[in-house]
Amino acid sequence: MGQYFLIILMMIFSHQIPISYLKVEAKVLGGFSIELIHRDSQLSPFYNHSATLGELARNDALRSIARVNQLFCHPSSSKYIVDENKVVESVTIPSGGGGDYLMKLSIGSPPVEVLAIADTGSDLVWVQCQPCDQCYPQDRPLFDPVKSSTFKELSCDSESCGALSSYNECGSTKNECQYSIIYGDKSYSKGVLATDIFTFDSTEGQVAAIQNTIFGCGYNNHGTFDSHGSGLVGLGGGPLSLVSRLAADQIEPKFSYCLLPWTIKDYYTSSVSKLTFGQNAVISGSREGVVSTPLISKDPPTFYYLTLEGASVGGKKIENNATEGNIIIDSGTTLTLLETNFYNDLEAEVKEVVGLYPVLEPPQGYNLCYNKTSFRSVPEMTIVFHFTGADLSLKTLNTFRDFDADVTCFTMVFTNNDVMIFGN
Repeated sequence: MGQYFLIILMMIFSHQIPISYLKVEAKVLGGFSIELIHRDSQLSPFYNHSATLGELARNDALRSIARVNQLFCHPSSSKYIVDENKVVESVTIPSGGGGDYLMKLSIGSPPVEVLAIADTGSDLVWVQCQPCDQCYPQDRPLFDPVKSSTFKELSCDSESCGALSSYNECGSTKNECQYSIIYGDKSYSKGVLATDIFTFDSTEGQVAAIQNTIFGCGYNNHGTFDSHGSGLVGLGGGPLSLVSRLAADQIEPKFSYCLLPWTIKDYYTSSVSKLTFGQNAVISGSREGVVSTPLISKDPPTFYYLTLEGASVGGKKIENNATEGNIIIDSGTTLTLLETNFYNDLEAEVKEVVGLYPVLEPPQGYNLCYNKTSFRSVPEMTIVFHFTGADLSLKTLNTFRDFDADVTCFTMVFTNNDVMIFGN
């Protein structure tokens, strides 16, 4: 049986912002789990039956590189910026056309199903809404707030509107709270901040209903978003993310996710990963391989910062000049991107342990690749990432992937940015 790579994120939020009233069916009061669909799965609308293994691997790498470039391309990415209409929101990173995992949910009464990108690198939940002034093409019907009996626009005076930033634009007639979220590649969503009921089909066969969930009803959306997706579900650490809105007695503001390895036989068919909210998200420390490391509070609060102190390969430890919170864990990045000097030292040790000549011209997006047939003769190699208080052992399954029939590649690359990204 293939080894499963668990990535666990648990947050307890203390933002002093009025929380939505949550009502969940009795059988899911401890929390609930939903399916995460990989974009390349046959269950995904992004599925391309003619794509080769090499094309999928190349696309994963290029999306990862684009995401980190978008993350650091704006010098004020951790600050608030003002557009021409003085509507303000912090700059984060889009996953609209590049996110790796999708989740299904329904909004409103009666419920309208939405297929959105699940993104730990952003906060605000938003979907495209009717009537749309400027929307990107969308396969599914747009959410029409007029048809939902539970939809309610938030006023400019509400504390949730104030959580967007210290500056907001108000509607001229209804005093509604207008939002504008601008991403690192200049993609954006603009609309009205509102509340409505969100429902989720849990993997346990129950329906979890969250009342008065705050989200953006987008009437002007443009950029690198894809017609297959209806919007974005922010799972970040900010006060308006879906996780933050769980902060009530009924559901603890915690979540975890388990991602299936791409190497399992039916990964691209019907298998799904899992996202769990609430009390059930806690992973028992008695389970094999479970480790725990603290999350570091930094600006912007959206991202989940860890401290990577070093790594070991073949028993040799590579030190990292670690500053606190030097790496982000991110669901929307496939590869792991490491600081250049640290990566070079790690790559050198990997080459030493593998003991083979790498291919001279690795595929686009990768730095270190080997002939697959020769690589199969190499004994199982473990790379240990030393986080603060936690040693995470990564098998070959987690650190190499087949690019095509002849080549297998290392799934870590270097970045020139100060903050590294631990991918999925």
